[in-house]
Amino acid sequence: MSGLVAISGERAYGPDVSIVMPCLDEAKSLPACIANARAALERMRADLGLSGEIVVADNGSTDGSQLIARALGARVVDVQRRGYGAALIGGMQAASGSYLVMGDADGSYDFTESVAMVRTLARGADLCMGSRFKGGIEAGAMPWKNRYIGNPVLTFILNLFFGASVSDAHCGLRALTKECFERLALGGAGMEFASEMIIKAALKRQKIVETPVILRRDLRERAPHLRPWRDGWRHLRYLLMLSPAWVFAAPAAFAAALSLVILGVAGSSALLGSPKESPFGNYWIILAGALLGLSHVAVLLATASHLYGRRQGYRRPALWEARLARWATLEAMLVSGAGAMLVGLAILLGVLSYWSGHHFVAIGNVLPAVLGTTLIVLGAQNALGGFLLAIINGNEARFVDLSPPRRRQERTGQESTRQRRFDRATG
Repeated sequence: MSGLVAISGERAYGPDVSIVMPCLDEAKSLPACIANARAALERMRADLGLSGEIVVADNGSTDGSQLIARALGARVVDVQRRGYGAALIGGMQAASGSYLVMGDADGSYDFTESVAMVRTLARGADLCMGSRFKGGIEAGAMPWKNRYIGNPVLTFILNLFFGASVSDAHCGLRALTKECFERLALGGAGMEFASEMIIKAALKRQKIVETPVILRRDLRERAPHLRPWRDGWRHLRYLLMLSPAWVFAAPAAFAAALSLVILGVAGSSALLGSPKESPFGNYWIILAGALLGLSHVAVLLATASHLYGRRQGYRRPALWEARLARWATLEAMLVSGAGAMLVGLAILLGVLSYWSGHHFVAIGNVLPAVLGTTLIVLGAQNALGGFLLAIINGNEARFVDLSPPRRRQERTGQESTRQRRFDRATG
């Protein structure tokens, strides 16, 4: 029974709740945290009828934290891969509970506040976030740059990109079901793990709720492992890496719109026979051609990123998939690419014919040459991009699989089982 709280009535198949603490040289604060976690589990037993265990995910401590944790009845899991996220992933993989609570081992959170979190999970939520901005922050518990710049900005970007609708994306006290943890397939080794959990939960349409918590001054006598600027950048780059719509598609739309405006105005002036009156000269036309090629590459990258996320299981289908499923194939991209290249080649042959017919005198308007060259480039990119998308899609020529998903039915059954168990426990 090592690692289990000494509560009578423990069931044969193990505890209901696992409180997981990442640990790296936390000998000073670990005893108080384990005692606090034990009090939280006692309250869960009294209020919710749930049993529990304490899991310390040690990340290579050299100050005897492992011995202290075992002596106090916690189960220690040694995690070789370094990092905050790696420690939590290792601890939660080894945890036996159906409900997982994660919290730091520095005394900055009161684990008894996780009782309300577990209650929301038992009632059907998948992930419960603590919110320090709804609860409270003790004086000196959070640096000003984290409180007024880092956390608000990164939380705003996360909500904007992924629609998570949380008020505190980096609270260290949170709870989730074991099924949710397994569905998310988390892999972030560092502090970006905190963002990854919310992002993937939002993308996979897990039910996310929040409860207020209070952040307290930690009990350590050393500097925290967190490095605000370094870890802030790691969070931001992770948000960008998981958001192809904002990294690729949004710049592509802007570049394409600007390019088409320039080419449209220049083309209209040329057709009307007054190219000198156009506000866009040859340099602008050349820029427009380059922007159009750049936007096409960005669209291909956005599509590739989306398909990769779908294949990895953390990105839901997009609206365009059902509409374009018939045309989203390698063959369609090859044919369209070849068609664009042929049209571009025909335009360039026309330019050559006109040039030779006028005794090879320099042509004043580069619009036809830019259009022909751009179409050839776009066609080649389309063909090469088609093979890239096929490779990313598991070497399948059809990029979109419209087979009916089973997730919703499975998830509904899991929620019903959890609710029945909770109802029986609470009488």
